[in-house]
Amino acid sequence: MSEKQKKATAYWKENIRYLFILMAIWFMVSFGAGILFKESLDTIKIGGFKLGFWFAQQGSIYVFVILIFVYVRLMNKLDKKYGYDE
Repeated sequence: MSEKQKKATAYWKENIRYLFILMAIWFMVSFGAGILFKESLDTIKIGGFKLGFWFAQQGSIYVFVILIFVYVRLMNKLDKKYGYDE
């Protein structure tokens, strides 16, 4: 295996790891907070709405948008690390 191929393999392994972590966070927020933990979160209110409802309707979308920006930042760092930032 050439050096270029090793570098590309390491790059993709790290990229997949980032994706897995970020998607797991999104799953926990959207499914966990919106469905599984809804009852316990409903004891807290934001703007007159129960927190479980808020996460199910708005929170998971906001978290997804934030995770997009986090992914862009991580990928920019990863690109620089492996020399793909041209």
